Amino acid sequence: PIRHTQSPTTHNLAYDKNGDDVIQLAFEVDNDTLEDTVKGFRAMKVRGWNVSMPNKTVIGKYLDKLTPAAEMCGAVNTVVNDNGVLTGTITDGVGYMKGLKDAGIDAIGKKMTIAGAGGAATAIEIQAALDGVAELSIFNRKDKFWANAEETVEKINKKLLTKVDYRHIIVLESTRR
Repeated sequence: PIRHTQSPTTHNLAYDKNGDDVIQLAFEVDNDTLEDTVKGFRAMKVRGWNVSMPNKTVIGKYLDKLTPAAEMCGAVNTVVNDNGVLTGTITDGVGYMKGLKDAGIDAIGKKMTIAGAGGAATAIEIQAALDGVAELSIFNRKDKFWANAEETVEKINKKLLTKVDYRHIIVLESTRR
């Protein structure tokens, strides 16, 4: 439940430290009230907001546009309001790629291997391809995310220049905790 999130505390501390004149609040919003919430935030000229499940995969239809990564992922975790134009994006991949760059790792034009095919992994895989990673190998167990890996591979291979494949990874019982 959103009432358990630590995001407002964490973000508000960062805003204070940076001298930003903004505040983050948490609201319990379900799919039934999502459209009205988006309309209300637009009317109040809220500059932006984060989106959590189960709304990430639904909110796109109430926004004006989506970034390429959000469109390919089929999910939005952040909305930016630029003078009434609501743009949905997904920040997991952007954050990961920036983290690599900040650590001195340049993956552009190279091969990247990722273990996982859940929501955050999908956003990272798509952003890596959008940014220009030459090859991408996705490893995942044949679990509930396996079909998602297949779909991600198909989207990237169809729309982008990155060569991508996926493989089954076997996790031995003795290695699980």
